Amino acid sequence: MAIPNAFASPLAVRSAVGAALAAAIAARAVRRRSLDPSGGATGFVVMAVHIACGYRYGALLLAFFFSSSKVTKIGEDRKRRVEEDFKEGGQRNWIQVLANSTIATVLVVIFALLTGGQDQCLDSNGSKLITGIIGGIIGHYCCCNGDTWSSEIGVLSNEQPRLITTLKPVRKGTNGGVTLQGLLAATGGGLIIGLSFVVVGLLTAECSSDMALWQLLVLPISAAAGLLGSLIDSLLGATLQFSGYCSVRKKVVSKRGPTVTKISGMTILDNDAVNAVSVLLTTVLTAYVCIYIF
Repeated sequence: MAIPNAFASPLAVRSAVGAALAAAIAARAVRRRSLDPSGGATGFVVMAVHIACGYRYGALLLAFFFSSSKVTKIGEDRKRRVEEDFKEGGQRNWIQVLANSTIATVLVVIFALLTGGQDQCLDSNGSKLITGIIGGIIGHYCCCNGDTWSSEIGVLSNEQPRLITTLKPVRKGTNGGVTLQGLLAATGGGLIIGLSFVVVGLLTAECSSDMALWQLLVLPISAAAGLLGSLIDSLLGATLQFSGYCSVRKKVVSKRGPTVTKISGMTILDNDAVNAVSVLLTTVLTAYVCIYIF
């Protein structure tokens, strides 16, 4: 696979493209309430950095952002009745943006410093370090996308969720509650990231003939990473994040109170911390899998 000149641009060009594209997308996201103003400002920086470091990694971030924003807006009326902190359109703030992007942002910067921004194929014979970094970035966004798809689509399922630790039926909105539909959605969310990586890589990376077809293994790895990330998130949510039923609000809530009956978990991690830990673990595991396979 040859690298078209248009996609082998220097850092200055990628930075300019990244800043312009990030500004347009962040402004649009704020208008459509996918991000609040703080999330828009943070998202602009994160997106610009990703694109400046490599077009393919900017594409992974955009695949996550656009697909997760779409599924968040599905069935908003039903979600409003179930979710404790429901926000129109999702409206993620700067904390949520960083929880879903910090590790990948660090990795893409390291990748750019090591490669000069030249895209690479997954190939441990060339460099285990680079392969691990690329695998970590893939795993990061597979986890983020898989968990978002699982939560947003799973809550709409007619199936009653079951707590992942005991398999006992629990109310919708309970941290750690899983459904078959949600787990399938997580797998699909991861697959979208893998598909984006492979397709954009046809334009940005040059693989040796014996490794080109191996890149397709990113697809099942990404699907598995999306599912794994969702399962880790659910396990942490069921054990380290409090869930209780509020008899006044008629909803599952994440804080204790006089009108709240405990369902599961402990008050150790909040939702953003659970997301960050699950992303970190999935990132590391996917990196090791890629080093081993490629």
